[in-house]
Amino acid sequence: MIYGAKLTISYLLGTDIAGRRIAVFPDDTFIVSYPRSGNTWVRFLVANLLHPTKTVSFANIEKFVPDCEAKSSRYLRKVPRPRIIKSHEYFDHRYPKVLYIVRDPRDVVLSYYDFERKYRHIDDAYPLPKYVSDFVAGRLSSRGWGTWGENAGSWISSRMRQDTFLLLRYEDMKEDASGAVQKIAKLFNIQAEEERIKMVLERSSAQRMRQLEERESEQWVSTRGKRADIPFIRSAVTGGWRSKLSANSIAEIEDAWGPLMKSLDYELVSHRAKTNASHRGSEYQLVTTRG
Repeated sequence: MIYGAKLTISYLLGTDIAGRRIAVFPDDTFIVSYPRSGNTWVRFLVANLLHPTKTVSFANIEKFVPDCEAKSSRYLRKVPRPRIIKSHEYFDHRYPKVLYIVRDPRDVVLSYYDFERKYRHIDDAYPLPKYVSDFVAGRLSSRGWGTWGENAGSWISSRMRQDTFLLLRYEDMKEDASGAVQKIAKLFNIQAEEERIKMVLERSSAQRMRQLEERESEQWVSTRGKRADIPFIRSAVTGGWRSKLSANSIAEIEDAWGPLMKSLDYELVSHRAKTNASHRGSEYQLVTTRG
């Protein structure tokens, strides 16, 4: 009873975080990913695609694509419909249309490591190998969203190949950003000509987003009051894990999620993980995100 009263009061005051308690409408579209997988970039792509006459920045991104992990239930109910909402939640059957971004977990953990230092969740001296173990075991501050494998696996196994579900690999987006925007436009039933796609990519480039972050970090809910010496928008490269993770850390990640990674066309380099993935491969059907 007390818990319910607290929820009611926080809702009325607009001090709660909507999160998994968000009220979902049938015309909603959710941009979902495990943290540090490219969700912010996709939010900018979508906002610039749908609002070509507006200037999208960190100062107003919550207006165009609000974050249900940062905004209150009351705020989100007032967002004009149809809404496009950013989420990190594991599978929720209520989400009617979903754009899911997946990224190689070996790169995700490196980005997350810097993110947690930026947020002062861990010290700079926190050992990266220990952090990888925490990441695999689900001991992070984001454990409520599941591990990488639980989050990605729950959406892919439940919604793959449905018309209302678009799966994009971050790595494919980096290789063919124009093609990714075309797929996003199709999901939103938009005819995107070449000039419009070019505009979207220019306004959503990593360079421009880094410049915006430098100017507007204190105006955005996700960076306000956080360490300024560690950028939120990082290098935006793929494959950094090959030179930055130890062989043991790579094997630890691949041992945990090898079959799912393999089904997503992520190369396994640990001999033990490759063997295990071959033996357990029938647990997952091949997932194709190209074409």
